[in-house]
Amino acid sequence: MPQTVGSAVRQLKNKGATFTTVHGNDSILSSAVAEKGDLKILAVTVLTSLDRSDLKDLGFQVDVEQLVLSRAKRSLNLGCDGVISSGLEARGLRDSLGENFLIVTPGIRPVDNTDDQKRTVDIEEAFLNGADYIVVGRPIKLADDPCRTACAFQERIRRVFEG
Repeated sequence: MPQTVGSAVRQLKNKGATFTTVHGNDSILSSAVAEKGDLKILAVTVLTSLDRSDLKDLGFQVDVEQLVLSRAKRSLNLGCDGVISSGLEARGLRDSLGENFLIVTPGIRPVDNTDDQKRTVDIEEAFLNGADYIVVGRPIKLADDPCRTACAFQERIRRVFEG
């Protein structure tokens, strides 16, 4: 698997991508970092569809926040440029690890959530907690007017940064 990931990252270098996400152990992340060039490697910490109960079912005897921090530290020490992390853990990552890495936050839900995402935040909370980028999929895709919804989300983002 590390060779496969390294090969995939090597192939992405000249395709115009800015970021790629990698989910794996140290050897997988190291293989990605070794091939990255100018591409930024973002390590997945814990999927936003998982909560403490799911982690327990998977055999992890640790809180979500502790696992996210542990995986983030390891990935940054291996040379990753940032992490994929719920906005719920972004503040803790910033407090523990500083500002010199990227946090990309998926699971953005601008309203009460009813889908499979368990660790969600809204747009404002994600950025106020320290996210550099957010990932918004279903709330736009499933909206009655996706273009209008995306524009409304952009306006909310603008207001966060204008203070």
